[in-house]
Amino acid sequence: MKRILIAAAAALLVSTAPVLSASITPEQKKEIEQIVRSYLLENPDILREMSAKLQEQEQVAEDSARGDALTKNADAVFRTEGDPVVGNPKGDVTLVEFFDYNCSWCKRSVGEVISLTEQDKNLKIIMKEFPIFGENSEYAARAAIASERQGKYWEFHQALFKHEGQVTADVTDQLAETVGLDVAKLKADMQDPKVTERLAANRQLGQSLLINGTPAFIIDDQVVPGFMELSGLQAAIAQVREGGGCKLC
Repeated sequence: MKRILIAAAAALLVSTAPVLSASITPEQKKEIEQIVRSYLLENPDILREMSAKLQEQEQVAEDSARGDALTKNADAVFRTEGDPVVGNPKGDVTLVEFFDYNCSWCKRSVGEVISLTEQDKNLKIIMKEFPIFGENSEYAARAAIASERQGKYWEFHQALFKHEGQVTADVTDQLAETVGLDVAKLKADMQDPKVTERLAANRQLGQSLLINGTPAFIIDDQVVPGFMELSGLQAAIAQVREGGGCKLC
């Protein structure tokens, strides 16, 4: 916040610079700058208003950029062959989640997503592995993708998120064995270049959509960064249906 306030004040002074330099002396310029400084110190609410306006403009620009990127990359978001799908594969609305197994807010989100699969039988959910918390997250994501080949993805996904504490490589291997995966085969499948390609594609897609944290949800033509409660997810899904169905999904 302090940085934004300083930037806002600086912007005010800089915006007057061309006029000042063209029409007044250095002494007059210094006097005006002092007047402006004193006024801002006496009326700090102006800086808050400027900061709020700046944040509002930045948010509008970011939302617009995300919307454009989502339209451009709709096929990659909703129709990438091989992406894990839970819920109803032929659902009338598609929800996409970007997540990391070592993200605490993602651990909260998994309960909301599980509830959605239980309560909404006409919802398709696409899972996008998006490891951003280091090597352990990368290892877990690779293992999860590889687990699809043994038909255990959703069970393994839930086990990884239900683990208390950090999901390390050792923990990942232990949980894989617990859910009945052939760990030797899993480790071999994790080295498949297609797994690397999937993760790289997810990272590139996330960057295009300005997703820089987890979790992040896409509900038809809306990108929603951050945790969403079950009621919020349900409301967003209902809005798509009430609006005539998917525009992009």
